[in-house]
Amino acid sequence: MDIRTQFSMSFHLDKCLGCHTCSVSCKNIWTTRRGAEYMWWNNVETKPGTGYPVTWEDQDRYRGGWEVSGGNLRLKLLKGPGKIRSLANIFFQPNLPTIDDYYEPFTYDYQNLFNAPAGDDQPTARPRSLITGEFMEKIVLGPNWDDDMGGSPVYAANDPNLKALSESQKECLTKFHKLFFFYVPRICNHCLNPGCVASCPSGAIYKRGEDGIVLIDQDTCRAWRFCVSACPFKKPYYNWATGKSEKCIFCYPRVETSQANACAHSCVGRIRHVGLLFYDADRIEETAKVSDERIVEAMRDIILDPNDPAVEEAARKAGVEDNWIVAAQNSPAYKMFVKWRISLPNHPEFRTLPMNFYLPPLSPILHDAKSDTGGTFDPISSDFFNDIDKMRVPVRYLASLLSAGNEQLVIESLKKQMAVRIYQRHKRIGDVGADVAKNALAQVGLSVEDADEIYTLLSLATYEERFVIPETHRESQTSIDPRTVYEKRGTVGFGKKQHNRELLGRSW
Repeated sequence: MDIRTQFSMSFHLDKCLGCHTCSVSCKNIWTTRRGAEYMWWNNVETKPGTGYPVTWEDQDRYRGGWEVSGGNLRLKLLKGPGKIRSLANIFFQPNLPTIDDYYEPFTYDYQNLFNAPAGDDQPTARPRSLITGEFMEKIVLGPNWDDDMGGSPVYAANDPNLKALSESQKECLTKFHKLFFFYVPRICNHCLNPGCVASCPSGAIYKRGEDGIVLIDQDTCRAWRFCVSACPFKKPYYNWATGKSEKCIFCYPRVETSQANACAHSCVGRIRHVGLLFYDADRIEETAKVSDERIVEAMRDIILDPNDPAVEEAARKAGVEDNWIVAAQNSPAYKMFVKWRISLPNHPEFRTLPMNFYLPPLSPILHDAKSDTGGTFDPISSDFFNDIDKMRVPVRYLASLLSAGNEQLVIESLKKQMAVRIYQRHKRIGDVGADVAKNALAQVGLSVEDADEIYTLLSLATYEERFVIPETHRESQTSIDPRTVYEKRGTVGFGKKQHNRELLGRSW
């Protein structure tokens, strides 16, 4: 067992307001300089929607992530003759998103409003490109362009996740009384099996062994941009002014001092939780190779129980400080993903093993789903969850987004969230009997203590309970230059230990 530590962020999608405060906070701190105008290390997407960049989830187009071929794990980008294909495309990548897939960053000529001479016509502020400085004739795309579907079903209809839905379910996009949408915040997932790390010819991208944060060494980066192509989530960006790639750094200057990430700290809806996970690095490859149906369970299995005495002892032998062990034991990420099984990873079928997790939205059930109860659960029925499959947001859509198509995992999470609501109705309103409430919890495998703890964490948690971030002990960390390349080809510095890039499929 090779025990490692990993920071993880969880998102409660039922509480996301779509206010974009997180995005603005991130941009104000990290991406306000020249060349980074179009970068949104944190962005909030409206689902259904095409996302940012446009249709980033369509890996038939972008070739991001991994695939299992002949029993081996291989980057989709390198499908074919490996090195030959890579070298042939090193100066031209057909799967690389263009600026049109993001948007050409622009501002407005506000000075014309202030300085225009007197006249009969109202002066206007024409859009001006932040790249060329020239006036733009028409704005055709921008950040959050399909926010709330942009007032039109055109953008939502191109959502790749809709492929799994039936035609009748897709019709909900055009019928206002059945309309469904929700918000999905996204940052870099700081994956256990990152495609960006494996694809970089320069070895500029590395994953820190002490906390799992994936970073790009700006001195080593040579702007090959394979990281942009190989990342299925499209979270590395190319800075056209500096000629370097950049990405979300998980606010490591903040988390090293036990402060919450800027996006999480500023979140108005308090939907974000940050915690620590222990995982077994020896099992990354076997976990990434399992079938789509089992990959979420495999990801749960690779996460180690921090309360297990054997894991605690192994962590100490690996040099993990006591305050980090305590943080892992109190981690909201571990509780939601492994203990309670209510959070799920975003597109685990990409096989990068993403380490940020989402609680699927328990949105309103259709009013006509059960007319005699107003579309809610039936407290008299022995099956309290008979309308889960009739929710406004189709379970199949959520499964395509969060569980590689495994609907049972989504239903499990939704039932547990509903059971907690039933129990809280019993405690706070009293319209549900005690036996009914406890029976609802028993059906989904939750205890009363679990229900109270879930409710507290998701609804009433304090700052310290939402952000369990241990202070980094730099005095005990071994300093390794990420640019160091060891004698064994394909092996680079990986935190405090050497890590074989061939494990991640690197074929340079």
